[in-house]
Amino acid sequence: MKITAAAELQDLAIFRQVPLEQLSWLLEHGHLQELLPGQTLFEKGDPAENMYVVLEGQVDVQLVESGRLQQVFSFHKGEITGVMPLSRLTHTKGQGVATKPTLLLVLHKSNFLELERNNPDLLQVLVSIMTDRVRDFTQMQQFNEKLMALGKLSAGLAHELNNPSAAIVRSSAELLRIHHNVPQKFKRVMMMHLSPAQVDQVVEFTFAKIQNCKLSNHSMLERSRQEDELLEWLEDRQLENTYALADTFVETGLGLEDLDHVEKILEGQNLSEVLEWVANALSTERVINDIQVASQRIFELVSAVKTYSHMDQSQAKQQVPLPAGIQSTLTMLGHKLKEKRIQVQETYAPNLPAVSVYPGELNQVWTNLLDNAIDAAPDQGTIAIKAWPEGTKVKVSITDNGTGIPQEAMSRIFDPFFTTKPVGKGSGLGLDIVRKIIQHHDAEIFVESVPSQTTFTVQLPL
Repeated sequence: MKITAAAELQDLAIFRQVPLEQLSWLLEHGHLQELLPGQTLFEKGDPAENMYVVLEGQVDVQLVESGRLQQVFSFHKGEITGVMPLSRLTHTKGQGVATKPTLLLVLHKSNFLELERNNPDLLQVLVSIMTDRVRDFTQMQQFNEKLMALGKLSAGLAHELNNPSAAIVRSSAELLRIHHNVPQKFKRVMMMHLSPAQVDQVVEFTFAKIQNCKLSNHSMLERSRQEDELLEWLEDRQLENTYALADTFVETGLGLEDLDHVEKILEGQNLSEVLEWVANALSTERVINDIQVASQRIFELVSAVKTYSHMDQSQAKQQVPLPAGIQSTLTMLGHKLKEKRIQVQETYAPNLPAVSVYPGELNQVWTNLLDNAIDAAPDQGTIAIKAWPEGTKVKVSITDNGTGIPQEAMSRIFDPFFTTKPVGKGSGLGLDIVRKIIQHHDAEIFVESVPSQTTFTVQLPL
């Protein structure tokens, strides 16, 4: 297709209401450009100097996301890409590539002033297209930002749940193994000839040890030394399963004095059967304790998710204590804190009042600010969180000891799509979202930054 007359341009839906004389002006001042499939129209970072009307074919625009090029837009016949009148675009944000044989009408930006002055109908169409494009792009980026945030939290939650769930699986398998051995050991115990006094003393000893059972936290060297001592004691008495018994006794804190005490109660008789029964009872207690600890951890994580999202509560404003939301957010980001071994220091005023907020929205603020602080802080760095009342306000500050924000960037950090992070590490929408949520709460946010100290302070009205 070769456009030779304004009437042919007017056949395109976008130009249907534009007078022919203005379309003729567009044809006179523009030129045609043809592209084969795979040819590049513009590269990321090129000066934005041309407006392109797609007359035939298709141009795909790719942006860098997560460190690689991703297709985000496709422009087809009758659509416009590139820079437009009244646009502040100075350099292209991505790469434009033809995917079909493509014909373009190209207008250089040096003609925009005359276009604005003499072609009002054409200008109105172009401004409307630009406005829609900015809105759609912003919505897409905000959606991607939310997906990225959800991905981070999901990855962290999966990481945090992995350890306790694995512990439950491991401990339940051990409990099943112990349970399968109970009938045989019960038979051996029933065949013993112990006096009632001996039975009472063994039971009293065993349950005293269960109540005071403490898992070993000794070094490998100390643990090995204790096992050798117990093995020698057990083998001297020619008992069965000496390695398993020694391992269980060291793990649950039994020493040589305890074994001597049991031997004295039994007067040297039935020692193998009784010690196996004691070990079985201690192992069962230890495994059940492991399952309880792991289950409690999972419960705490699920509770943190519910607190963070307020999924079971109204989405209207609520009076909430600030520390709860901050701490649930720290739980969600716990994996990142552990990876960088960052120390978090929390200081909350004892008289800190609850505030009326949208809890789910406010937790997005804490997520973005804390996530940025974690990224900025060095390995083994620190993040300080403080909250205190001041007059009719409550203030929350989050401080990291990273390199700081360059002074030339300070005035732009809340601008949409502006980021100081490396390519693929940030969309530049996190702080824009923070700013909008803060405005929704009739609140304020301030930032101060010098090398080794950046502080964001949120000021919420009571």
